[in-house]
Amino acid sequence: MEHYNYKGKEIVGVDQGFGNMKCRHVIFRSGVRAYDAEPPMAADALFYEGKYYVVGEDHKTFVSDKSQDEDYYILTIAALAKELEFRRITDCEVVLAVGLPIQWITAQKESFRKYLMKNEMIEFRYHGQDYLVRIDDVQVFPQGFAGIVQRAGDFKGLNVLADIGNGTMNTMYLKDGKPITSRCYTDKLGVEQCIIRMSNELLAVSGYDMPYDVYEDFLRRGSADLPEKYTAVMQKAAEEYSTTILAKLREYEYNPEIMRLTVMGGGACILKHFWDGSNKRVQYIDDICATAKGYELLALNNLKRNAGS
Repeated sequence: MEHYNYKGKEIVGVDQGFGNMKCRHVIFRSGVRAYDAEPPMAADALFYEGKYYVVGEDHKTFVSDKSQDEDYYILTIAALAKELEFRRITDCEVVLAVGLPIQWITAQKESFRKYLMKNEMIEFRYHGQDYLVRIDDVQVFPQGFAGIVQRAGDFKGLNVLADIGNGTMNTMYLKDGKPITSRCYTDKLGVEQCIIRMSNELLAVSGYDMPYDVYEDFLRRGSADLPEKYTAVMQKAAEEYSTTILAKLREYEYNPEIMRLTVMGGGACILKHFWDGSNKRVQYIDDICATAKGYELLALNNLKRNAGS
């Protein structure tokens, strides 16, 4: 089982998206609901400080500051519960490795770190198992680059990295695998914008809407077991969204003839299915957990550097 442990400390990367929470080994939706009593139908409830929390049933609404309420704190505990369950660890010291959109990190890094470190000792119960976690440190990294850090040496020349999440798209230029800090951008152009577009157009044409899951599955697979009159509208909206993404990249001076484009995150499947990305200078990273894994590697390197090893 691959994961990092440095001098007795478990390094746990958590990619805290608006659509999904991702760790090295687990992924679940970013919604959370609190209950005073154990929900009878929720087998996946987390028990923490006298309340039961059901996660994964819906998505978190887009917010420009993840520390503005308790949701991401609870979601992070849930991510720890699921990841540590996978690792078969119930009592440990943790270095938490997380990230923020590129344009937010300067203003929010320290406040987000304090938000996640407000309780040094965390006790919770998950799937009938008690856990004791001591938060040794929280390290915050820019989203985007973390997803390709393990293979940064492969990015020769000038590259554009587009990390499309549920809420935002983070765009980063790289020169020989190194980020160009003056050419990093964050836009509210995540997958949710595509689903809103599909929903609006389907309502306008047919008077009907679809459950969120249907839209997600359609974008993920590029097709759906639905009448053609519905899929045609959904496909058109997805193609228009892809065009919007490419227009934004060109606004940032992306030139497909001389630059390589790498698309990652949950939105990568949309461009893969609904945009003519046959250009050999375009590649897709399909591993949805790549960013969480990258956070762990960056945190490990920091720990080793600070220890002088």
